[in-house]
Amino acid sequence: MTVDNIAINKFKSFLLKKGLRVTNQRLSIFKAAYGSSDFFTAEDLLVNSKKLDDSVSRATVYRALPLLIGSNLIRSVDVGKDYKFYMPVDNIKSQKAQIVCLDCDKIFEIDAPFMEWYGKSVAQKHGLIVEDQRLQVSARCNSIGKSCVLNHK
Repeated sequence: MTVDNIAINKFKSFLLKKGLRVTNQRLSIFKAAYGSSDFFTAEDLLVNSKKLDDSVSRATVYRALPLLIGSNLIRSVDVGKDYKFYMPVDNIKSQKAQIVCLDCDKIFEIDAPFMEWYGKSVAQKHGLIVEDQRLQVSARCNSIGKSCVLNHK
C-alpha cells in the first residue's frame, strides 16, 4: 500500500483539529504505518519509521499510535498477547474476520460480510445497538512440534 496525499492530508487535518503540531516524526511514523501492506507491531513501526527519519524514538512511536488510531487511518488488533498488532484501514466497508496462527502470530484476514447482519440481528433482538464486533479464530499450524509451516517468524 502506498501512502497517498489524501491520507496524509487527512492525518494532518486530524492533528490540527486536535491542536497538535504536524511534525516530521509524526509524518514519518504515519507514512511507515500507512504504507505497510501487512500487520505490524509497535516495534516494527519503530524500525520502519527510523528508516524514514532516524530521529524517531520509541516514546514518539508509542505516543503517536493513539493518534493514528484516532484518525481512523490505522486500526489495532488485539490477539491476546501482551502487545497489539496494527494495520492501515482500507476503504472496503466489509467486515473482516481474523485467523491468528498461535505458532507464529501471522494474522490472516478474510471478508466476513455476514458479521454485520448477524451482529445487528442479535443486538436488535435484545434491544441493543452494535458499537463494535469482531470474529477472531486462534489456530495452530498443521505441523505440530515443528517450526511454523508459514515460516513467518
